[in-house]
Amino acid sequence: MSFNRPRRPIDSVIRQPRLAELQPTVSGEITERRPRRIFTPPFILLYGFISLIAAGGVLLALPISGNQGEFTSPVIALFTATSAVTVTGHTAVSTAHHWSYFGQAVIFVLMLVGGLGFMASATFVLLLIGQRSSISEQLVLRDTMGTDHLGGLRQITRNIVIVVFLIYVAGAGIMFSAIRDMTGLGWGESLWQSMFLSVSAFNNAGFSILPEISDRRALAILENRWAIQGIMAALIILGGIGWTVLVDVCRQRRFSRLSLDTKLVITASLVLWLLGFGAYFLAEYVSVGMDDYRTALERMGAALFHSISGRTAGFIISDFGQAEDFTKLVFAFLMFVGGASGSVAGGIKVNTLAVIVAVVISSIRARPQTEAFGREIPQTQVFRAITIAALVLAFVLVTVPILTITETAALRAGTLAFPDLLFDTVSAFATNGSSTGVVPHLSLIGQLIFIAAMFVGRIGPLTLALALAPQERTVYRFAQERVKIG
Repeated sequence: MSFNRPRRPIDSVIRQPRLAELQPTVSGEITERRPRRIFTPPFILLYGFISLIAAGGVLLALPISGNQGEFTSPVIALFTATSAVTVTGHTAVSTAHHWSYFGQAVIFVLMLVGGLGFMASATFVLLLIGQRSSISEQLVLRDTMGTDHLGGLRQITRNIVIVVFLIYVAGAGIMFSAIRDMTGLGWGESLWQSMFLSVSAFNNAGFSILPEISDRRALAILENRWAIQGIMAALIILGGIGWTVLVDVCRQRRFSRLSLDTKLVITASLVLWLLGFGAYFLAEYVSVGMDDYRTALERMGAALFHSISGRTAGFIISDFGQAEDFTKLVFAFLMFVGGASGSVAGGIKVNTLAVIVAVVISSIRARPQTEAFGREIPQTQVFRAITIAALVLAFVLVTVPILTITETAALRAGTLAFPDLLFDTVSAFATNGSSTGVVPHLSLIGQLIFIAAMFVGRIGPLTLALALAPQERTVYRFAQERVKIG
């Protein structure tokens, strides 16, 4: 007989979800605190330059700043202060004759702070952009600068200031005896002259308080002074090549080990120096037989100095107002390019030109990407270089026609010539300072336009580079469609 054991009731527990569990889950991200737009690095740099220019303009307008003990025109004071802060070198009056020692000291401080401060700020901003780069680019940054984090920027800035001041002192010390023998001035005056010229040369400022300076800023006193010219050329190169390039060269010491940026800067600079040397020598000495009293070696030395100085610094020995139009056009292009990124020089920068040339060469070779020295240049940097060059060119092409309207009377009277006006406009925007002597003949509106050109030329390319730096990656792409080219 089977015995069926009764089944014991089993309690079943039914769980009801809580009301909170029925609600949808919302996940959120912590909003990153970003500084207001008015406190971003480009705006901080902008405020600093405006404040420095305003303070310098006020000081230069005072009677104590002029040799005559009278108030200087506010426009001339503002023009000179802007030229000094932007290390351009354009002058509406003679720096050596119009300004007193106090005025010269103000100009000295303005170009010192403007050049050194901009070099440190530009290096800081470019390193800041590097923090948003790819891992490979940050590794190159670490190898070049010795840091890949923002904490090392203070040390880098301190090193920049220390090394640059040592270069100032070394350049002044080397030129001191040569300037004293050349001018016959006393110890104190010769020391002031050498320090002023050393700072102006390294900062690529183009200012000089040497005697016998003409109205067109031709330093005829330096003719055949090879020692001073050589030291000035070396200072100009050091200042115009950029801090990152200097550090990379000192660290690696071999061309094959240098970063791509350094290779492009060195190669492009050598090509541009050769171009300037050849253009000046052929046009001014061979074609027209200018300065027949000079030997061939002296002509070559003068052409080499103008090629180095005429692209970034603006020191000129021969009068560019008497130069051939071909020479003016070539040097206008050289000034438009300017120096290297992160340097004291202006222009669109050698790096930008090198990337554009690499694009052209890669396109001719039917490469699908931009290549140089066995490395591929990121597409974002290619777009950035083309954009900067196009916008700067557009600015110059708009400014020059406006000046032809404001200076119509001078152009018709023959006081100004269009090639000279074009040359000086490019020089102002490139913060170069090479001049054909048109600045004193400009109208009030023309001088104000030059002030704006110098200011925009100093701040503009760096601001554009930072503004065009990649912030976030694009998560979508449009469909491709070909267009007809050629």
